Amino acid sequence: MRMDKLLAAAEGLSRAQAKRLLASGAVTADGRVVRSGAEKVDPQAQSIRVGGRPVQYRAHTYLVMNKPLGVVSSTDDPESRTVLELVPPELAAKGLFPVGRLDKYSEGMLLLSDDGDFAHRVLAPRSHLPKVYDVTLDAPIIDEALVARFAEGVSLGGGERSSPAILEPLAPDRARVTVFEGIYHQVRRMFDRNGAHVTRLFRVQIGGLPLDPALEPGQVRALSEEELLRLGDTGETGNVFDARRTQSV
Repeated sequence: MRMDKLLAAAEGLSRAQAKRLLASGAVTADGRVVRSGAEKVDPQAQSIRVGGRPVQYRAHTYLVMNKPLGVVSSTDDPESRTVLELVPPELAAKGLFPVGRLDKYSEGMLLLSDDGDFAHRVLAPRSHLPKVYDVTLDAPIIDEALVARFAEGVSLGGGERSSPAILEPLAPDRARVTVFEGIYHQVRRMFDRNGAHVTRLFRVQIGGLPLDPALEPGQVRALSEEELLRLGDTGETGNVFDARRTQSV
């Protein structure tokens, strides 16, 4: 694979960052300094090092995106731009897909991967992985009574009911909401059932990992190994991920 693609995947770098790292002379392959991102290397057969330490090669790709408005969380859509179209070539991987969904009119933190097992652990109800959203409403309904209703779980209609959720008021029409499941349009429906419509929904955190504030809307980068571990930290049931998904090369 190309050296710049390996660095992007293993070190969580953008193409520009990988280029600067290579130019610095800090990257070696079998002891030889590599300065070209286009050079092909075999991370399974060669010793790749950055600043003298072994590069951690991943068999799978794990990305985080700041999803902008108007883009759909899908691998293909005949009418709208998809999140995959925002992934730069150096981070793209065969079989890449969004892990969970944010609807077309929602923004913020979205994970992408080509690892089905990873996606299952992120999305499985038994993982109890919290998802945190900043919400703006069209009416000032947020008060202590609504906090209590969210804590009990909200009837969503049709016999469906949410699990208990955490509602933290920021203003009468703004709040931070933490949910622990993945019901279709759950946060919007919870407020709809209480007399207000969500005008902005921005996901700020998944598990123990907040969205990188340096990521502008539409930007995407690789997750580091430390971030993968933080992602899986539920604070209650332990860590649903571990560090054994990489190998030194």
